[in-house]
Order: sequence, then structure tokens, then C-alpha cells
Amino acid sequence: MVGAKKDQIRALLESIETGDPGPVAVVNEAKYIQHNPQTHEGSEGLAALFKRLSKTSPRVNIVRAFEDGDFVFGHTEYDFASRRIGFEVFRFEDDQAVEHWDNIQERQGPNESGRSMVDGPTEAVDLELTESNRALVRSFVEVVLVNGQLDRLGDFVDEESYAEHNPRLRDGATVLRSALEVEDEGGRRIDYHRIHRVLAEGNFVLCVSEGSYGGVHTAFYDLFRIAHGQLVEHWDTNEKIAPRSEWKNDNGKF
Repeated sequence: MVGAKKDQIRALLESIETGDPGPVAVVNEAKYIQHNPQTHEGSEGLAALFKRLSKTSPRVNIVRAFEDGDFVFGHTEYDFASRRIGFEVFRFEDDQAVEHWDNIQERQGPNESGRSMVDGPTEAVDLELTESNRALVRSFVEVVLVNGQLDRLGDFVDEESYAEHNPRLRDGATVLRSALEVEDEGGRRIDYHRIHRVLAEGNFVLCVSEGSYGGVHTAFYDLFRIAHGQLVEHWDTNEKIAPRSEWKNDNGKF
């Protein structure tokens, strides 16, 4: 019997550490589409790659993993040559993973509120509210982050108990508003342009967006926890998108 998709992805990512070739069977390598622009597609089988990586004594910690239809999205912590935090997204087709996206940045922090980039609740609850929570996050990102309607922040964020895991910020909606108000010479420092995907399981929702940070083309992955119809906790990674001339495959970041 095939296990839950998210459990198979946990085993796959953990095999980077162990070198175990078994979990790689979840990936259909004949169909596999890689969206990490820095990764060559089809140059090395995953089993061989993971076995090679395992000899470098990597550390892999899957902090959270969620399932949304044909998608699995995970929040991960890696220690290869340096410590990094990432989000991994896999699309399944016929019980195998056939497509992959990620967004990874150097681990920083803890922030001024003492929160790391990964601590906090890990298990999804309120599964019956998945679709309303997905809609809430989509609306928040479109209205506040893309359109810049900061006066609407209180419509979405719990202003009393908003917990922030971004290493540059601290808890509270007021701090978030101040960060979003900052402008550089070319416009908003944190500038969301468009949403690419919103994935959800229960009270956890991941929004994948494209924009710029400090004028640099950037991929934003934002994970929110929702309670009582409001955003109460936030984790994220931001990654610079390399110019197309430096891509090692043609599939695009998104």
C-alpha cells in the first residue's frame, strides 16, 4: 500500500542524509521537471546524487510537511557546507512525484522576538477550514502585499498576537506594517508583483509569489498559520532569482 504523499517526501528528503536509494522510487525521473534554476536536469540520477551527498555528512530536518491534493509542501532545514532554510514543493501524478520547486536562503536569526526561522507549531488542524484559509491568505497577499493597501492589514492579521519568524523582523502587526512601508529609491523595498501558487492544509497555507526585494528580482515563499479567521504566525524564505543567462535548465523558477 502506498503511504501518504507527504510521508514519502519526508523519506525522500531524509535520504539526502542517509544515502538510502529506496525512497527515490517515489520520483518518476522520466517525467521529473526541475524548477530550481541552479540544478541541471537529468544529468545525474537522484539515487546517485543522494548517495554522493550523503558522504559529505549533510544534516536534513523536515520541520513541517503538508499535503494539498497532488501537491506536497515541506518546510526544511539543511546543513551542508552552510545552514539553510527552505521550502520544497512537489507535484504528484499517478502516485509519483513529477515536478519540483524550492526556495532556499541562508539561516539567520533568531529575530528580536527570539524566534528562529523554523520553530513553532508543526501539525495541521482545522482541516475542514482548508479552503477558507487558502482564500484568506490569497486575499491578504493580493490586497496588502501586491496592491499595497496597508490600511487593510487589520482585516487579515491578528494585531494582538501575530508571531513573526522572519529574522529581520519581530512580533506584531505594527512591525509588519512598518517594514512594508519602507521605500527605496526605486519604490517599495518589499515589492510583491504576483502570486503563482497558494497551497493549503488545514490551518497552514503557503503562498508562492514573485517580486523584488531592494530592487532585486526575488521569489517569496510565505507560510502562514491561521486561527479564528486571522493570520497569527508567519515563516518565510526569500531567494534572489538568477538572471536567465545563468539558469542550468529552462523550466523557470515558478
